[in-house]
Amino acid sequence: MLLTSAPVASADQVRDAQWPLTVYDAEKVWRTSEGAGVTVAVIDSGVDASHPDLAGQVLPGKDFTGEGSPHQDNDGHGTGMASLIAGHGHGANDSSGVMGLAPKAKVLPVRIWSTKDTLKPGNWAEGVRYAVEQGASVINLSLNDSAAYPGSKVAKAIEYAQANDVVVVAGTGNDAGTVNYPAALPGVVAVSAVDRGLNFWSKSNTGNVTVAAPGVETPQADPTSRSGYVVADGTSGSTAYISAIVALLRSKYPDLSAGQIINRLIKSAAFVNNEGKKAPDKQLGYGIARPGTALTMDIPAGPKEGPLAQSSPSTSTNSGAASEDSDSTGQTKEENSSPSGSIFLIAGIAAVVIIIAVLFVVIRSRRNGRNGGGPGPGGGIPPQGTGYPPQPPTGHQAYPNSAPNQGYPAAPGQSPQPPNPYAQQPPHQG
Repeated sequence: MLLTSAPVASADQVRDAQWPLTVYDAEKVWRTSEGAGVTVAVIDSGVDASHPDLAGQVLPGKDFTGEGSPHQDNDGHGTGMASLIAGHGHGANDSSGVMGLAPKAKVLPVRIWSTKDTLKPGNWAEGVRYAVEQGASVINLSLNDSAAYPGSKVAKAIEYAQANDVVVVAGTGNDAGTVNYPAALPGVVAVSAVDRGLNFWSKSNTGNVTVAAPGVETPQADPTSRSGYVVADGTSGSTAYISAIVALLRSKYPDLSAGQIINRLIKSAAFVNNEGKKAPDKQLGYGIARPGTALTMDIPAGPKEGPLAQSSPSTSTNSGAASEDSDSTGQTKEENSSPSGSIFLIAGIAAVVIIIAVLFVVIRSRRNGRNGGGPGPGGGIPPQGTGYPPQPPTGHQAYPNSAPNQGYPAAPGQSPQPPNPYAQQPPHQG
């Protein structure tokens, strides 16, 4: 699950090494929101509720492995993600250990694997549904699973979560390929990683990226380490930081829909220290997320659906397709209903006229053919066998296999390059 990890000697060193808190000016952020009243589901290897940095933050949760308790974490990954989201440190004035970016949020542990080799592809859909039923408004998926392709059980579970106003956040992957599932599913916030210089981490997967966040050399809790902490690289950590930012926003703006929260996240992101990039960028998406700006910037709420594509019968096989209610238009479907009716009426009349004209030309052509005329230069139907051969459909293979993902519990899937989520264009087939 973690590409690299190294133990940290002491909790004081951990706090000193938490550079994301410095970059985000966390102390100032917490004056506006600490994530109170928000539940973040961490669907992972379990969360050690007894870790000193998480005591009191972890809800009962549920174990879907049949091997133990949701508070049992044999790998340490789930506890690490929970600490980056809602850790509160410990010791005098909580000055030691990991401080999460949303320290007042609650963590719902949903245990779906015990070690990286025990995650059964596509077998954690019920965990997602359980998180929704338990009131989680944010779901953190620091994992890849090629079986979470559009139309799969997992994809339908994520659609269920989105239909119930839940923000789903997932890591793009750590093998420098294209964005993996479930991050590549419509409406999911796909997160890549940056280092302490805010430079793109080269092992992050690219393509349909939504935003980026710190994911390199991030200290996090780990009950399997002798010190209780590790420093790790990977989009797992950057995903956790985005889930924390979403928790801050959901606490500050409880009346906004999941899509409107994502809109705030995207509109407030920026290409800090990355001049020359244009959104959407295949590495950083709409930029590096900025929690302070997201919380305080004057951003119109926009449509409830938000700027990311939503799953539907017509788009369920497309990753990152533009939403019909793109925020860039500033209009809702209701506002466009009257003009659309006129357009359809005009289009229908025009179609009838064209059909009549075509029939007239065809009939006349056939009559000419019976009189000995043939297709002249530049027109008519070419003789059989002289036309171009049928071409196979172009595009990406639906779900190709790829090299084993060193940073995730299962082999990643692949997804096609997306169109601009703010562009008004039909979705591409992939």
